[in-house]
Amino acid sequence: MKKLVYSLLAFVVIGSLFAACDDTETYADMKEKEREVIEAFIKSEGIKVISLDQFEEQDSTTDVSKNEYVLFKDNGVYMQIVRKGEGSPIADGERAEVIARYYEVNIKEGDTLTGNLYDASNPDYLTIENKSGNYSGSFTSGYMYSAYGSSVPSGWLIPMPYINIGRKEPIAKVRLIVPHSEGQSTATSYVYPCFYEITYRKGR
Repeated sequence: MKKLVYSLLAFVVIGSLFAACDDTETYADMKEKEREVIEAFIKSEGIKVISLDQFEEQDSTTDVSKNEYVLFKDNGVYMQIVRKGEGSPIADGERAEVIARYYEVNIKEGDTLTGNLYDASNPDYLTIENKSGNYSGSFTSGYMYSAYGSSVPSGWLIPMPYINIGRKEPIAKVRLIVPHSEGQSTATSYVYPCFYEITYRKGR
């Protein structure tokens, strides 16, 4: 009798383990769900996706009146340039202080996470360096620095070759759809995409 009880318990335990395995979401599953979330967002927002070739044919601009976003297929980032801004791009070999204001939305949950776009007194400060077209950056203060640390999401650097970083109005402004792989640390860990609206102004 005891052997039967032990055998039944063993089957229950094994069955529970298999059920747990079946319920476990793989990284591939999470990436697929993220892709579906991004596609649903694009549809709901009436976004017209254009190719990088079309973007370049349009003098590296997006038609805001048509709600155009260019897709960078190699990293999955979508970008709309609202304003290119005054001034010039960060030059090769240059390291620049940049003042950014933004807001950040978790597309998966629809929640605003962080932001200071309308808070004139608390911008984010970051340094961006251009080495032969490869951009890197670090936050030195601000909301992003407090929430996620000094590392600048790769998605935030995508606009750099296409916008001007200056001090005078109108300053550069972009909108981005950033998948987890190009996002901030929490998005990367939990596999969710973010929407950003960002302005960039040259600092000191």
